Order: sequence, then C-alpha cells, then structure tokens
Amino acid sequence: MSQSDGYGGAHLLLAFIAGGLAGAAAALLLAPQSGAETRESLRGWTRDAQGKAVRVPEALRRAYREASEAAKKAFSETFADTGHGSDKG
Repeated sequence: MSQSDGYGGAHLLLAFIAGGLAGAAAALLLAPQSGAETRESLRGWTRDAQGKAVRVPEALRRAYREASEAAKKAFSETFADTGHGSDKG
C-alpha cells in the first residue's frame, strides 16, 4: 500500500520556480552595480528572452516530429524483430 503526502510534480515545479525567483531577487539586490546598470541588464535579458520565446514553438514542433518519427521506426523494427511473418522463433 502506498502513501501519498499530497504533493505532486506541479508542487515541485512551483517550488523550483519560486526558489529561482527568490535567488534572482537576492542576486539583483546584492549586486555591486548601480540601479541604472541593473535596469539595463534586465532590459537585455528581457530582449534575449523575447527572441528565444519566439523560436520555442517551432523547436517544439520539430522535436515532436523527430520523436514521432523515431518512435515509429523503433516500433516497426521491434515488430519486425518479433518474428511475425518469418521463420524466427
């Protein structure tokens, strides 16, 4: 019999994101640079993130397509290796 403490993958992901945000906030508050320099850095990071976010959907489609093709090939090879339609056995 298994026992669940009520926490799942979503809770783990949320805790990970919250920890990352807390660490980022601490790094910004304790950074040895001026406010203007920090704001400029944030603008640069935002521009980079926006540029990368635009490419994510196409990358996901490509990854899905490649994984699907690999799975079909593996399934076909596995089915052929089971001996169906041949004298293997």
